Amino acid sequence: MSWFRALKETARSGLTVERRRLEPAVAARGALGLALVVGLSLALFGPAVAASSAFGAFQAAVATFQRSWRPRPTLALASGGSLAVSTFLGYVTGAHEALFLALLLCWTFLSGLAWAAGPTAGIIASSNVAIMLVTVTLPTSVATAAGHAVMIFAGGVVQAALIVLLPVRRWGAQRDALADALAAEADYARRLRHDPVAPFDPVPLMTARSAAAVTPRQARTRPAELHGARGLAERIRPVLASLADPAVGVPTEGAQRDRVRELLGAAADVLDAAAHAIRHGEPVVLPPAALAALRTPDTGAILKGPPRRAASRLAALLGDVVETAEPRTETSTEAAGARSRPTLLRLAPLVLAAMRAELRPDSPILRHAVRVSAVTAAGYLLGTWLPFGHGYWAPMASVMVMRPDFSQTYARSVARFGGTLVGVALATAVVQSAHPGTYPSAVLAVVCAFCMYLLMRTGYAAAQTFVSAYVVFLLGMVGEGLTQTVRERVLLTLLGGLLAMLSYAVYPAWETPRLRGRLADWLAAVGAYAAVVTARYAHPAGPASPDVREALLKTREARVAWQEAVERATHEPVRHRGLSHAAVEQAEHALAEFGRVAMLMEAHLPEHGAPPLPEAAALAESLRRSTERGAKEVRERREPHWDDLRETAAAWSAEPPDHFLLHKGAALLLESLEELTTALTGPRRSGRPAG
Repeated sequence: MSWFRALKETARSGLTVERRRLEPAVAARGALGLALVVGLSLALFGPAVAASSAFGAFQAAVATFQRSWRPRPTLALASGGSLAVSTFLGYVTGAHEALFLALLLCWTFLSGLAWAAGPTAGIIASSNVAIMLVTVTLPTSVATAAGHAVMIFAGGVVQAALIVLLPVRRWGAQRDALADALAAEADYARRLRHDPVAPFDPVPLMTARSAAAVTPRQARTRPAELHGARGLAERIRPVLASLADPAVGVPTEGAQRDRVRELLGAAADVLDAAAHAIRHGEPVVLPPAALAALRTPDTGAILKGPPRRAASRLAALLGDVVETAEPRTETSTEAAGARSRPTLLRLAPLVLAAMRAELRPDSPILRHAVRVSAVTAAGYLLGTWLPFGHGYWAPMASVMVMRPDFSQTYARSVARFGGTLVGVALATAVVQSAHPGTYPSAVLAVVCAFCMYLLMRTGYAAAQTFVSAYVVFLLGMVGEGLTQTVRERVLLTLLGGLLAMLSYAVYPAWETPRLRGRLADWLAAVGAYAAVVTARYAHPAGPASPDVREALLKTREARVAWQEAVERATHEPVRHRGLSHAAVEQAEHALAEFGRVAMLMEAHLPEHGAPPLPEAAALAESLRRSTERGAKEVRERREPHWDDLRETAAAWSAEPPDHFLLHKGAALLLESLEELTTALTGPRRSGRPAG
């Protein structure tokens, strides 16, 4: 993709306003916390302290809107506490420009590395740096700065307290995640009616798994219906695929296929009903037609062998889902098997370890940390040198728009400039025409904050409009920044955005050259999964084998990492000799098919104590060796070969193993790997590189 097209696409993405479900009650709670903090601070301490505490309350509320499964009060306290510390340290060094610049470099570098712990930590850390640049201009002494830091933390405490006292749809995010996973299974079942080999997106199941992990305090209060249904949904997926796939035994047409379509439709209706019940905390209402289809007595007469077993298992699993989804008065506990999430204190060593792991030359996170620290320092120096005053607008814009990948950085730069242009212009017009006093300015700031909370998920440009107006009104409450014109503020914001964009062009971390590595990771993970599944035929341990489960989770993570890398690479202005768009699509299809065949084999794992199949051990070892070697060859840009697996499958031609799926599964796995080789080594296509 050319630079012109890349800039055009990212600009359009940044200015897009999405239609999302608004949460006015949550936005009103955040604005109420901000109003309480500002009002009390104004009455007791004056405008300067009120501005500091307002930034603390504002940022604490923003932190609670991030996509995180941790308790919202914890996020508010963490945000308020970290902002208080950064602000106090900033003021202590603020009188010495060289010392403050060193602190700014160090603090911004650490905020860049914080992305290693996830987007929530990265966003909170970046916001702390941006707000620090504003708040350090307010105090007049060290003692006053300490007081401001205390009030900033108090703002976080108030927001945390309101979340506890005024709960809005408690466990709502976890309910949505689990309901989305069940709804995705329902959609999958419907698509299988028309396409027996339809693909399945694992992201909803991965999101639900992440949401299911709880802290010890959460485990004591989690509703019982949020515990167990996710695992059942994951067990249903291979059964649905097995029931629909012609390779397992059901012809593509005829009475058996008609019954399979009927069962799949009924399963979809039941899963949708369970999803609705979990999302709203209501009893499950099952459609009578779906119940009749699942309970019809002639299923056993129509379906035989593996399809009949799959139908019976599907009915049993759906019954467990319905029972689990019913709201109950008791809560689930850790003793009931809840996945454990570390507390905030226990998380600190894990975060530090993740940050240390990124201290390597090829790390995109390290490159981001270097970029954001250099750009913030340059923006601060330029803003101080330019005769506009309040030069923190430039570095504040830079640190808020910069992300570890190209598309988000450029999209947010354009969105921030557009939002700042509108927000600052409107707010400055109000200030200069109406000359609101301290309390009217505070009210206007709270109103802008409410609008920002309400529209935060609709797009960065819309939210940034109200953030810019909020900063203008808040500083107007203190009497700061009134002499600075719209032109100067917008120019400084434009400067910060341009520095951010220029830094990525000069010191990039392109995803395109790493696509082969991502593909190799997925190949290695899905190969290990297929090998573990196959090994269970040689050593039957039952369907609930933990090593199979662990291998499947690693496969999902590798597949999602590949898909995210492809999406990022699509918008990069990079011409690379790597994978073409056609090769990307064909390789993805090949590995997805490989994983689907392995999933079918998992759906028919022998029960514990069943007669072992010694031939499966040789196939498992061959799969492991072939995919590990193939992954290495993909990384090294060599043609992957599958001679080992081909020889193993060929050796069965005379005496195939005594299992309806094992021999056929080996052939299908080999066919998928050969398709991967064709995708990577086929003739050059006219398509542009995947980046």
